[in-house]
Amino acid sequence: MKKYALGCGGLIIILGIIALAGGCSSYNHLVGLSQGVDSQWAQVQNQYQRRADLVPNLVQTVSGAANFEKSTLTDVIRARAEATQVKVPVNQTPEAGQLEQYARAQDQLSSALSRLLVVVERYPELRANANFRDLQAQLEGTENRVAVERMRFNQAVQGYDTAIQRFPTVVWARLLGFHSKPYFQAAPGAETPPKVQFDFNTPNPATQR
Repeated sequence: MKKYALGCGGLIIILGIIALAGGCSSYNHLVGLSQGVDSQWAQVQNQYQRRADLVPNLVQTVSGAANFEKSTLTDVIRARAEATQVKVPVNQTPEAGQLEQYARAQDQLSSALSRLLVVVERYPELRANANFRDLQAQLEGTENRVAVERMRFNQAVQGYDTAIQRFPTVVWARLLGFHSKPYFQAAPGAETPPKVQFDFNTPNPATQR
């Protein structure tokens, strides 16, 4: 009987060691996935910051064009100011509400820049300006990189969120305080190209020469 009792105790110890090892493995795995999401978040922010840094030079170049629509520039300047004022963690993925606010502000700047580039089509001197063409190419390249980094961020979030919901990892995730992370969501109407209503009663600057 005594031997049987010792055997049960040993079995409990062994099961405890196995459970502890499993918990440590799950913890380390989730930490790695969480850090991967945070790292990818930093990449998203880097691309948005690069775009914000390009905007002042773009505004300065465009504002030099005669009779350029000032309201379009004002929209870009305002959207950039609002986008840079939204504060989110730098090295940590923000909460869902913070991410939604940040994404909304950045999408507003994207929309304002798109409208600006559409309006520029009415200004041959701007389209012929080498400095403007260079800035436009850099902005378009940055927009592409933003899209890529946002996609990679969502992929990292998917991997992490899936892992914390799988059994038996879900048990340790709850015990150790691992929570789901939010995705970037496309802005409503993002699939629709920007529309610009020109006032055709206003003479085209290209004809006033």
